[in-house]
Amino acid sequence: MLRSDVIALFGPTGVGKTEVAIALAQRLRELGEQPVAVSADALQVYAGLERLTGAATAAQRAQLEHRLLSFLPVDASFSAGHYSELAHAEIDELVLAGRRPIVVGGTGLYLRAALTELSLRPAPPEGARERWTEELMRRGPEALHATLSRRAPWAAETIDPADRQRIVRSLELLDAGELEPPQGPSELWTASMRRPTLLIGLTMQRELLYARIDARVDAMVAAGVEGEVRRAAAAGASPTARKALGFEELLAGDVEQMKRRTRNYARRQLTWMRKLAAVTELDGTGRSAAEVAGEIITRWRSAPPIRAH
Repeated sequence: MLRSDVIALFGPTGVGKTEVAIALAQRLRELGEQPVAVSADALQVYAGLERLTGAATAAQRAQLEHRLLSFLPVDASFSAGHYSELAHAEIDELVLAGRRPIVVGGTGLYLRAALTELSLRPAPPEGARERWTEELMRRGPEALHATLSRRAPWAAETIDPADRQRIVRSLELLDAGELEPPQGPSELWTASMRRPTLLIGLTMQRELLYARIDARVDAMVAAGVEGEVRRAAAAGASPTARKALGFEELLAGDVEQMKRRTRNYARRQLTWMRKLAAVTELDGTGRSAAEVAGEIITRWRSAPPIRAH
């Protein structure tokens, strides 16, 4: 049976995506494959924020090559459109070279941008993002969500009032005249793929996941993440880079707020994952990364792939 060109792993922060990817790579090598991870994370692109964003460590990269990690300076802006071009090039190059891409990430839009041909919105007008980001810092996300509800209720109803990034982006697009009511089903939730793909969604029992998130934040703090964030801020971190979970909270010394925000984000990631067409959910509760990887291999070898369209 034809196997998928690409294996994609999506899941909430703290679920263990990197560990599963490394275990999966080991199993693939046993089958004669040459796996390479391609990151699908909006913030792991920044050099100097590796602790904060949970990017694969040097030791983990020694076990599995990772692409599209830590290649941008923290003062650079970035977008899903830029990422899409880079990810398509990486995946195509790997497949043509006979290697096996493992797309790994927790940013839903970036995952879809890597695997599909999205009609991505243009960059905001000059200064629009900075203006709305300043408004966000001054008034808070709930107030800006209320503004969006008045101006574009159809957009606001699909956005969590705490989702700062999507609120700001929607207001930017409104200012540019680019935000319109949806016409038919969103391309985000179709089964269309650029290449045959096995899409795996990693889950975990909710209370255990939240406990892992809290422990992960504590480990970040113990490893010096506050210093990392302060260095990035001093280096002129872009508004895009400052959207990293915990960036503003750590500058303010509020570790507990960072934990709350990260748990809320994990909940939104799970909601996004369950909207993905043809996703196969695997529960990792009480299972090792190797056990989960073994099940993925079984499915990859036996299940028909999601065809490219």
